[in-house]
Amino acid sequence: MGINYDLIKGIRDEVPTPCYIVSEALLKKNLEILRHVCDRTGCKILLAQKAFSMYSFYPLIGKYLDGVTASGLYEAKLGYEELCQKEKGCENHVFSPAYSERDMDELLKICDHLIFNSFTQWEKYREKALAAGRECGIRINPECSTQEHGIYDPCAPGSRLGVTLENFREDALEGLSGLHFHCLCEQNVDALEQTLDAVEEKFGKYLEQMKWLNFGGGHHITRDDYDVDKLIEIINRIQNQYDLQVYLEPGEAVALNAGFLVTQVLEIVKNGDTRIAILDTSAACHMPDVIEMPYRPPLYDSGEKGEKAHTYRLGGPTCLAGDVIGDYSFDHELAVGDRLIFGDMAIYSMVKNNTFNGMPLPDIVALYEDGRWETVRHFGYEDFKNRL
Repeated sequence: MGINYDLIKGIRDEVPTPCYIVSEALLKKNLEILRHVCDRTGCKILLAQKAFSMYSFYPLIGKYLDGVTASGLYEAKLGYEELCQKEKGCENHVFSPAYSERDMDELLKICDHLIFNSFTQWEKYREKALAAGRECGIRINPECSTQEHGIYDPCAPGSRLGVTLENFREDALEGLSGLHFHCLCEQNVDALEQTLDAVEEKFGKYLEQMKWLNFGGGHHITRDDYDVDKLIEIINRIQNQYDLQVYLEPGEAVALNAGFLVTQVLEIVKNGDTRIAILDTSAACHMPDVIEMPYRPPLYDSGEKGEKAHTYRLGGPTCLAGDVIGDYSFDHELAVGDRLIFGDMAIYSMVKNNTFNGMPLPDIVALYEDGRWETVRHFGYEDFKNRL
C-alpha cells in the first residue's frame, strides 16, 4: 500500500498508547499531488471532512485545497470556524439527504454552496437560499454501480442518495448553479470514467446550463497506482466541453497513508491452536471500519497468517466477542508490552471511533516535519461521561 513507517518507528516507544499519529510530511505529500491536479486543470478540490477532521492540520490543508465539504451542520461549523473564517477564498460546501429547518437557518450563514438531495428539498429552501446569495445544486444518481461494497454504493437499487433521471425535474432548474454526484469509494480513475459516461448520457443536456459539476469523493488520487494524468485529462475535457467548473471532494486521498495507530500488547492467551494477543486498542471502538467494511488493516513488520514463524490473532479488550482486528504473523514471538504500529489510520478513524464499554479514546498526536511530536488531544473519563 506504499505506507512509509520510517517516520514513526523512532517515536513508537515514546508516545502514549493507544494513540493516533498523523504525519505532517506524509499529509503534505498528498496535498502536493492534489494541488498539482488543481494547477493543471483549474478545478477546485475540497476536503471531505467525513473522512478526516483533524482540524489542527486545517491551516496546512488550507494552503493547498480550495475549501471543505460537510455532511451536516456540525461538520460545516467546524470547516467554517477552523478554516474558512481564517483562509481567504475558502469555500464551505454542504450536502445532506434532508435538511431540518433549524439547521438550514444556521447553514445559510456559514455555507456558500448547498447541495440538495431532492427537488422537494430544493423547492422548500430555494427562496431562502437564493435570498442569502448561496449557490445551490442538486445531487444526481446516474444509477451506475462500479463497486462491490453495497453499504458504500450510492447507486445501488433503492438508494436514497441522489435524483435519478426518472425523478429529475427539468421544470425546476431555475436558480440551480450545479449538479453533484458521488458514486465512488476508494477507486481509480477508470471508475470515474465509467460513471461520467453514465452522467453524460443521462444528464448531459443539462450540464451546459450549469456553472459547476461536482464529481464528489471516493477518488484515491494519492494512491501509488492512481492514474493522475488521466484524471487531469478528464477534468479538462469536461470543463472545456460544457464550460463549467469541476469540483472534487476527496476525503481519504487527503490523508491516505498519513496516519498510524500505535498500540501495546496487554496479554497473550491461547485457545486450541490459536494464540491471541489482546491489545489496548479495539477494532470496535478505535477502527470500526475493520468490522463494518470489513477489512484487515496494514501492520508494520508483519505478514499474513502463517507467512512468518509466529501467528497471532489480534483482538481488543472489550466484551464484544467479535472485537478482532485480524490474524497476523511475526518473525518473533510477541510479549506483553510489545508495541505495534497499524498503518493508514488517519481516515475514518477519529471521525468514527466510539466509547463502547467505556473504552478510552486514543490520544491524537501530530508528528511534524522537523521530527517533533505533540499530543493535540487527550481523552479522559469526562469525554465518556459527557456523552451519556
